[in-house]
Amino acid sequence: MTKKTNHTANFLKTLPKNIFSGFVVSLVALPLGLGLALASEAPPIAGIVAAVVGGVVVSILGGSNVTIAGPGNGLVIVLLGAITTLGNGDLYQGYLFTLAAIVLSGILMLLLGFLKLGRLADFFPASAIEGMLAAIGLGILAKQFHIMIGHNNEHGSIMSLLAQIPNGILNLYQDYHLEELIAAGIGVVALLIMIFYSKLRNKYFQLIPAPMWILILSIAFSYVFSNLGIPYPMSAEYLVNIPDNVVSSLAFPDFSIILQKNFIIVVFAITLIASIESLLSIKAVDKLDPLKRRSNVNKDIRALGLATVISGFLGGLNVVTVIARSSVNVNNKGTNRSANFFHAAFLVAFILLFATELRKIPLPALAAILVYTGYKLASPVNLKKVLSIGSEQLIIFLVTLLTTIATSLITGIIVGILITFIIHIIINKNIMLFIKNILKPNVLMFKEDGKYYVSVKNFSSFLNYTKLKTKLDQIPENEEAIIDFSLCDFVDHSVMENMSNYSESFTRKGGHFEVIGLDDSKSGSEHPF
Repeated sequence: MTKKTNHTANFLKTLPKNIFSGFVVSLVALPLGLGLALASEAPPIAGIVAAVVGGVVVSILGGSNVTIAGPGNGLVIVLLGAITTLGNGDLYQGYLFTLAAIVLSGILMLLLGFLKLGRLADFFPASAIEGMLAAIGLGILAKQFHIMIGHNNEHGSIMSLLAQIPNGILNLYQDYHLEELIAAGIGVVALLIMIFYSKLRNKYFQLIPAPMWILILSIAFSYVFSNLGIPYPMSAEYLVNIPDNVVSSLAFPDFSIILQKNFIIVVFAITLIASIESLLSIKAVDKLDPLKRRSNVNKDIRALGLATVISGFLGGLNVVTVIARSSVNVNNKGTNRSANFFHAAFLVAFILLFATELRKIPLPALAAILVYTGYKLASPVNLKKVLSIGSEQLIIFLVTLLTTIATSLITGIIVGILITFIIHIIINKNIMLFIKNILKPNVLMFKEDGKYYVSVKNFSSFLNYTKLKTKLDQIPENEEAIIDFSLCDFVDHSVMENMSNYSESFTRKGGHFEVIGLDDSKSGSEHPF
């Protein structure tokens, strides 16, 4: 039997599992797609378009195995800023300009994939990325909390929106409006479902994800009023708006301001965040793959870029690889890219067959899902985790977080990189260590007695980690590799975290990965990184 016949037989054998997994993932993707679009001030259908296009294109052309593509959390703040500023107050026009930026960002991602620049993700310090993700989480939480408690018209910076939360809660009681109270009640109940759902041990309940239960209960709420003959207590401004004819209402990007400075900045910001979010997600999901396969990152970035271009032309958001939906896929026994395709197919069926029901979903219910998502990104647990690695990592985390909140994502990550470099200079008390050796080859690899030896000298940090990674990726993971840092004066936390990831990956594949040469080095904390 040929390899191709084996592959086909295996595909058919696992098809039922992938169809079921795709269905479960679609139950998560539906509310998140609607919610992420609304959080970005885009039409709700824009999030579904991104999920459908991403599911189809990436399942056919992608280089990963169990990832799911669609709109991502990380882009909400960038897209929200673009839509509200590019249109000078006209949100719909801002949305059309942003679609043009999305298309161009997709083209840039295609170029990144063809130039094999997927390795650039390793240039960003781990704690700076954690700080950026926490800032994104706070941004989502700050805006969506007000919508969750029935206040749809709150605007301002992340800090001002966070500061307004206590007043928003007090106003529910002082400035009494029945509709707002009902909206807030739905939002709070939805948030409680998100928080406590995982504690339910009933396997039948767990077949349906918490976000989908929120939609089911929200829609059931409207039917209860209808059957009792009582007017529904929520007006259209509190409900999801899905057009009657989805195809005819698809928007088309407006490219008329592509030479303006603020538009170009938006394009690069979207590309940067989409690339980082996707690369980090692909890396994380590979660890979850039960078959221990490694994704072709550059191929996946090309597929995501093409999907983003198509999505933008159809009125959809960016397409990125998403961890949450991918982990749902793995947990439900998805084994190949067909699960991504089926998740897209089920989303199309939901929109075409149940559009009337989806229009009955209250916005506070979707906002609650996003508040919980934002909290998870900015959770104090993440702060504690960073602090456990070292106090200097906490400084990097907080500086990146606060700069991102006060300025923008691009400025935040640039400042995060700079503060990391400055801290590394302070720790080593030697700037010349980095300046003299940054461009020099510092990694030597050879094979002896069936073992791979990799020697690293001078320093190994986020600045030059790609040199080490290039060598390590050439070693089969079922072999034995020994990494020697004895000639290094400095090894940073990001490199040590990656060494841990390689060790886990080699162990899963039956190989052995050992780091030596650090016995005489002084560590910043007791943490293994």
